[in-house]
Amino acid sequence: PFIWMITASLKTQDEFFASGLSLIPKSLNFENYVRAWNNANFGVYFKNSIIVTVSVVVIVLLATSAAGYVMGRYAFVGKKLIMGIFMASITIPLVFTVIPIYELLKEMGLESNLLGLILAEAGGGHVIFLMLFSSFYGGLPKELEEAATIDGSGFMKTYSSIMFPLAKPIMATVVIMQFIWTWNSFLLPLIVTLSKPELRTLAVGLYALRGENVVDWTGIAAGACIAVLPIIIIFVCLQKYFVDGVAGAVKS
Repeated sequence: PFIWMITASLKTQDEFFASGLSLIPKSLNFENYVRAWNNANFGVYFKNSIIVTVSVVVIVLLATSAAGYVMGRYAFVGKKLIMGIFMASITIPLVFTVIPIYELLKEMGLESNLLGLILAEAGGGHVIFLMLFSSFYGGLPKELEEAATIDGSGFMKTYSSIMFPLAKPIMATVVIMQFIWTWNSFLLPLIVTLSKPELRTLAVGLYALRGENVVDWTGIAAGACIAVLPIIIIFVCLQKYFVDGVAGAVKS
């Protein structure tokens, strides 16, 4: 299907319907990419997606890493209850939380801007990432913290200077997975940007190529190729750390 999408993006509209599932286009038609980028406003949507996705990834990475460090290294009253609440939150479908999230953004005056969308996307429990960091930090030797304490390091310095840099494999896993989820997110961006089309992300912007009576299928295929390219680049660059992170978490 992925190869078919790429070849479909290089076909003319007539060839698209005439050739069926053929994977070899008669000629390379790059006009579809130009049309998707210019006519469908993909330049603006691409910029919005970059801003939202990078911001969400940074927020989620810092929040889950800090929370995972506390959960993995410290014992405190109510720890099991908190973990149970986080685990139970996985069972709540996203569609059930959309209305409360939108109402909260509306009360804050952030229902129609990118900051509101960033907070909405970054505001989940992210239980999987929390568990990965908690498992990783819990498996580190206590001597690291003891040595830091002897050197005069407090909680934040020990975490930021020693523990956090050691979690590179888990960080890569979080970056890849959250990048994919946020980049492909559709429901929340659709609702938040409903009154302001210029704030759409790429996932929502693909619908700009779908008219009431005519659907630009080759343009949509080209747009989908543009949208998936950053995901491929991120995964190729971080795949080594991604595999190490998952393997390390499973081993722990």
